[in-house]
Amino acid sequence: MTVIDISASVMQFLLAFIVVAPLLGAVAVLLPAPPGLKGKNPDQAVLRHGVTVTGAVLVAAIVLAVGFDHDHPATMQATTDISWIPALDVRIHLGIDGISLPLLLLTALLTFLCALYSYFKLPAGPSPKAFVALVLVLESGTLATFAVLDLLLFFLAFEMVLIPMYFLIARWGGGQRQAAAWKFILYTLLGSVVMLLGLLLIGLKSGTFDMVALATDNGRGLTTSVQVIAVLAIGVGLAVKTPMWPLHSWLPDAHTAAPTVGSVLLAGVLLKMGTYGFVRILLPVAPDGMRTFAPYLAAFAVVGIVYGSLACLALARTGAKGDLKRLIAYSSVGHMGFVLLGIATMTPTGVNGALFANIAHGLITGLLFFLVGAIKDRYGTADLDTLAGATGAALYGRAPRLGALLAFAAIASLGLPGLAGFWGEMLTLFGAYSPAEGLSRPAFRTFMAIGAFGTLLTAAYMLIVVRRVCMGEHPPHSRLSPDDRAPRTADGPEPSVTPDGSEPSATAGARPATTPQLADIRTYEAVAWTPLAALTVLAGLWPAVLLGLTDPAVQQLLAGGKS
Repeated sequence: MTVIDISASVMQFLLAFIVVAPLLGAVAVLLPAPPGLKGKNPDQAVLRHGVTVTGAVLVAAIVLAVGFDHDHPATMQATTDISWIPALDVRIHLGIDGISLPLLLLTALLTFLCALYSYFKLPAGPSPKAFVALVLVLESGTLATFAVLDLLLFFLAFEMVLIPMYFLIARWGGGQRQAAAWKFILYTLLGSVVMLLGLLLIGLKSGTFDMVALATDNGRGLTTSVQVIAVLAIGVGLAVKTPMWPLHSWLPDAHTAAPTVGSVLLAGVLLKMGTYGFVRILLPVAPDGMRTFAPYLAAFAVVGIVYGSLACLALARTGAKGDLKRLIAYSSVGHMGFVLLGIATMTPTGVNGALFANIAHGLITGLLFFLVGAIKDRYGTADLDTLAGATGAALYGRAPRLGALLAFAAIASLGLPGLAGFWGEMLTLFGAYSPAEGLSRPAFRTFMAIGAFGTLLTAAYMLIVVRRVCMGEHPPHSRLSPDDRAPRTADGPEPSVTPDGSEPSATAGARPATTPQLADIRTYEAVAWTPLAALTVLAGLWPAVLLGLTDPAVQQLLAGGKS
């Protein structure tokens, strides 16, 4: 069933346009005067260009989804297959199925929202031209990763995103941005070198780099030893990008230093490339190798779940001087642990749960990083002790809509039933209860129990964050008047903040009569954040929208192309 009947040639064009248009847009934005762009100043014209290109890509992705045949989501659709390097049998092979389509839509949506947000709130840094070009190159590489069906093209697309993200962190980031950017690039490049060796091993031993043919063969053309080596090599590269504990240490630094839109794209899109590689390549191409490493992958996954939650609890405690952006980054380590656990079960239930958790994490954590960025803009800091201190800083009292949305995103992240975060974790744990044949049930049920304990820890730190940031904490002398509770400097009360974010003029000796207000959610923020909140509710209340796409494709993938 298709919502609108679109011809195969138009579908092919749409998918090719989605992949190539951001790259062409990046080239156009670097030209001296992009044709047809007018604005009050050159910077505004450049930012409008970014919104236009990402908006066109999003519209094309939506039309592609509308024309997608939902009755056959396991079939590759909108395919293009052109010989590129005949000597190596490398082909420009594009296509989408029920696994890649949701990730394609998520990438197009988040990039458009980031471009729109940046139009009104550009991070401090060098030329806007360079910023927009880097975001567009990043989008093109990410979309290509989810659309290509050739191992070498997958590797090129996988690597294409590294340099743009490096510069977004290094040039537009906050404190310690240079060190964080170097750590990011070194970790991911080293992992990618090992991954390339594994991809070449599969291609040379099987005689093809075509991912569809390899998935249909289901590892029958590869010996068990080759599969084991390939899974180890490719898995390391994918695990770094995911990131899996203990290869995660680049992530908190990168998130803490990155600008708001950099954090949104890093968490919402880039981390998904690693887990997508596990599902698209390793599960169908090297099933025997995956079966060998599945218990170890599951063990690392549940350690990551618990470790990420404990790190968040440590950052959230009073006096820890924890950074709220860093806390959300560590929460990603735990959430991606659930994704890896679902993949390790090698069952349709677990893998569907992993794919659902992927999308849910992109929506919820993308929203969280948007919100934390807005809070940091208003307060000038993301330090939890400062946000929750005796300063009248509680969001519910100063910016109620912003506080309510932060609380919503937090409870969605902890997996409240009825919101998107619930289904992925639940299906992952169900998959661990009955893993694939050949895997130890006692071991995986132990992993399931540890993962379930991790959900309790997640609830604990998220509720602590909501209590401290949204509700605030009473100062030691609770009987003091509001005036006396105002934070003081050496010369008297600290200046409050006006709704537009500036410091008001004050007469000598004047004190605020009430708790100073902050700017609540602005119009452009509401436009950028509402789609994420709405989709979080929609996916939570109607999970069949997503599972109806992924389940047939996963069933066929695990069966080696024979469902």
